[in-house]
Amino acid sequence: MDMKVVFPGGKRVDAVTQGFTIETDQAVRGGGEGAAPEPFTLFLASMATCAGIYVLSFCQHRGLPTEDVSLTMSTEVDPVKRMIGKVKINIIVPDAFPQKYHAPLIRSAEQCAVAKHIEATLPVFDIEVLTESEVS
Repeated sequence: MDMKVVFPGGKRVDAVTQGFTIETDQAVRGGGEGAAPEPFTLFLASMATCAGIYVLSFCQHRGLPTEDVSLTMSTEVDPVKRMIGKVKINIIVPDAFPQKYHAPLIRSAEQCAVAKHIEATLPVFDIEVLTESEVS
């Protein structure tokens, strides 16, 4: 997948891909206007929404109502590395949601491609500077 990153002003940094513009900004405390999520927030949201799409699909394939189903995600920081050490996702279902689907719901959320990529591999970042003529 290819993306182009542009700088529309201030501390905003936007990604353009597949016909969408994904806007980011820094919080006011970071010199931005707080007009859009920070990039790291989008990273975290990608994990939560990825798990969510698997839960949604699980329910839809079984004709289970999703109106009162939701997910919450929280993170715990590793005190030594000072980075996220644990991601906790809770799937919230109504009391009437069939118990027999609780474990399969967890298994469906565990299929999240974003989490699987993070767990399975550390990508290599290859960063270089190119002039406009080298890109053309």
